[in-house]
Amino acid sequence: MTDKIKPLHEDWTVVILGSLVILFSLVFYIIPVPVYKWSSPAELGTAIFNTGNLTTIFIQFIFVLIVGAIGAMFTGKPVRNFLISFPAVYLLTIFALIVAGNSFIKSINLEAVIFSLAIGLIIGNLFKLPQWFKDTLSTELFVKIGLVLLGTTVIFSDILKAGSLGLIQALIVVLSVWYFAFWLCKKLKVDDELTMMISSAVSICGVSAAIATSGAIKGDPKKLSYVISMVLITAIPMMIFMPYIAAYFSFPQQVTGAWLGGSIDTTGAVVASGTLVGEEALKISTIVKFSQNVLLGIAAFAISIYWSYHKTAKGSDVVEKPTLKVIWERFPKFVLAFIGASVVFSFFLSPTTAAPVKDSLKNLQNAWFTLAFTSIGLETNFKDLFKNENKKPLYAFLLAQLFNIFITLIIAWFLFSDATQL
Repeated sequence: MTDKIKPLHEDWTVVILGSLVILFSLVFYIIPVPVYKWSSPAELGTAIFNTGNLTTIFIQFIFVLIVGAIGAMFTGKPVRNFLISFPAVYLLTIFALIVAGNSFIKSINLEAVIFSLAIGLIIGNLFKLPQWFKDTLSTELFVKIGLVLLGTTVIFSDILKAGSLGLIQALIVVLSVWYFAFWLCKKLKVDDELTMMISSAVSICGVSAAIATSGAIKGDPKKLSYVISMVLITAIPMMIFMPYIAAYFSFPQQVTGAWLGGSIDTTGAVVASGTLVGEEALKISTIVKFSQNVLLGIAAFAISIYWSYHKTAKGSDVVEKPTLKVIWERFPKFVLAFIGASVVFSFFLSPTTAAPVKDSLKNLQNAWFTLAFTSIGLETNFKDLFKNENKKPLYAFLLAQLFNIFITLIIAWFLFSDATQL
């Protein structure tokens, strides 16, 4: 069947599927939210492995399986192989969600994506997985669908409640950190694709920005997986230690929140870190991070134009002219769905209409992200991070992240140290 269908570009597939998921939830059926919270082994049976919750998990499995199978069909992947491999990926992901649902794990703010990545890395590096299995992993498809659903949580009115400070900081941080990371990568002679992905990941919003940039420049998926792995690995110590550093130096909550939101590269880690500090820090950190997320679409468009101007075709000295057609071809189309979802939930849906579906869509977003990071782990060779030829990108990323931490703190202090009321 797939042989008779011309494969659709993955970004357009994501636009269609992400939009249909949101429309399905708004009009037809709200996918129930499974429970993964537990405190003791005895509670596992009553809280998680009861008939009702297992049924909910199964409903979500069927829904995501159908969406993924349609995605495989649209993009020209063997649907049969996907249907065989996906249940294994889903089971590993459920295991990660259950581990992350433990009350102790929650108390130290470790996210499910960290465990799903770790599980995938362990299995992918200890066992030789068949190539057909790796070929069916829909990492980018899952992450991009999760990003479209993330748009339903980026509510412009919430951002504007903090005034212009969050947006001002986001703009200054993104521009300064992106340029520094870009300059540093060039100095260290990192290749062009990794330079663009690293610069965007460090400066804008981590994984989301790396994926958007990869789409804009048609980047190598292996390089993208490498950058995503670096983002997630560095997010863990930042998420845990930065709140304690802020407490040690008695930073005001507003400053701490702006610092966390501007420098930690994943939205979930920002929320977890902000929670450690306090309610005000959580609010400011979330708004600053969402402000950076809003800049994602603009950044992707700018990178599309830059890449069209400067990227020389392989084996040729002729630079591809940045015509509107070229820019449109390079523009990551799923960003349109991300922005569209944000606009719809910000301006066109009443709170009474949006409220019932928000928890379900948030849960599905988390499920797709976690599935994606399980897949990233399964297809990533962890030892590649420490190969000689990959030391320079790693050094560039770590140095750029260090610069990000310090410059964001300075900007946050300048903007938020006197902001006692937001």
